[in-house]
Amino acid sequence: MLHLAAPTRPDWVVQAVADPESLLLDHAQCEKKAAGTALNLMFRYADQPWLQRPLSELAREELEHFELCMDVLRERGWAFRKLNAGPYGARLMQNVRRGEPHRLLDTLLVCALIEARSCERMKLLSKAFLDSDPQLAELYRSLLASEARHHMLYSDLATEHFGREVVRPRLKALAQEEARVLTELAEEARPMRMHS
Repeated sequence: MLHLAAPTRPDWVVQAVADPESLLLDHAQCEKKAAGTALNLMFRYADQPWLQRPLSELAREELEHFELCMDVLRERGWAFRKLNAGPYGARLMQNVRRGEPHRLLDTLLVCALIEARSCERMKLLSKAFLDSDPQLAELYRSLLASEARHHMLYSDLATEHFGREVVRPRLKALAQEEARVLTELAEEARPMRMHS
């Protein structure tokens, strides 16, 4: 279960399929950022041994996905280049409360929601590219299980440490914020991103 408050709008899928190069380029950078986020959490919470091994494994897997995206870019003759990050992640992180332990709880749950949205969108892309680009359809299909597992890792870590009675209402509130952020981004007509 992905804990999302609203589904991806259909026009996002149309926009993504129309610009596979930008999509894949942004996807590669999202995977790299996800690895960096896991590593940053390991260092920020070095005194929390229960986070260390799971986040280390997650960072390695995210880097493998980054390399996979880079391989597909190279095969297609599409140059890897810097893209300006979309505001999705930064806007979600504005909902993270200051002060511990709230900061850790909220950060884990925001990460869970980002991974959930990635999973949902990869499922949509695996179907949308089926006729026009079977290689990309297969790429996104192959990553579905990993993205769902990453979502569950973050939400399970939060639940195991903070308890279901604390996590459930906070996750629901943050999911509403995540849906609101996506609505705002759609209204702003920003360039296509994995999380636009």
